[in-house]
Amino acid sequence: MEFHEKYQIEIYVDETYKSGSADNLNKYDFEYFSETKYQLTTQIGIKVLENAETIYSAIIGSEGGATGIFENSVIIEEDKVLICCSDSVFCLSLPELKILWKTKTDEITCFGLYKKDDFYIVHGELAISKLNNQGKILWQNGGADIFVTISGENDFEMTKKLIIAKDWNNKIYKFDFDGNEFTDMQQFKL
Repeated sequence: MEFHEKYQIEIYVDETYKSGSADNLNKYDFEYFSETKYQLTTQIGIKVLENAETIYSAIIGSEGGATGIFENSVIIEEDKVLICCSDSVFCLSLPELKILWKTKTDEITCFGLYKKDDFYIVHGELAISKLNNQGKILWQNGGADIFVTISGENDFEMTKKLIIAKDWNNKIYKFDFDGNEFTDMQQFKL
C-alpha cells in the first residue's frame, strides 16, 4: 500500500485478469492495455482508496519483459502516479486514474523510474531514457549489453550530476542528465 496526501493507493500485479471475464477476482473502472495480438506479459492493478473504500480503479498492461512492483517502479506525485509496466511507463491522474500518457521506453523491460527536477529517468533493460512531464522521450542511450548485472545488484545509480549504469559484463556507463556519455571522469567536474 502506497500513501498519498489524501488517499491510499494499492498497486499490485494481477496476472489472472482477463478483459470481459465474469470470473475476474478484481473489477476495474478502466482498462489501459497495449494493443497486441500477443498475451500481455504484465498486468498491474491500481486502486485509489479513501477512508478504506475504493473510489477509483484501473488496470494497465503491456508487452515485453515481465515486471513486478518494486521500490523504484512507481512514483506517486500530488496529481498523478507513474508506473513501470513491461516495456512502458504509464502515467495516470490521481485520484481518477485517467490515462495521461503511456510511453514505450525500452524494447524489453523497464526496471526503474526516477524523478529528477522536472523530468524522469527510466532504467530499462536495453536503454537509459529521459522523459519530460508529458512522457516525451528526450534522449535514450544504450550499451554494449543489457543494463543489469549478473548479481542484479548495484547496476544503476543516480548522483546529483550523473547517471551510472552497469551492464551484464560489469562495464560502467556514466551519463549526464543531457544524455552525454563520459568515459573519462576527469572530463566531468563534480
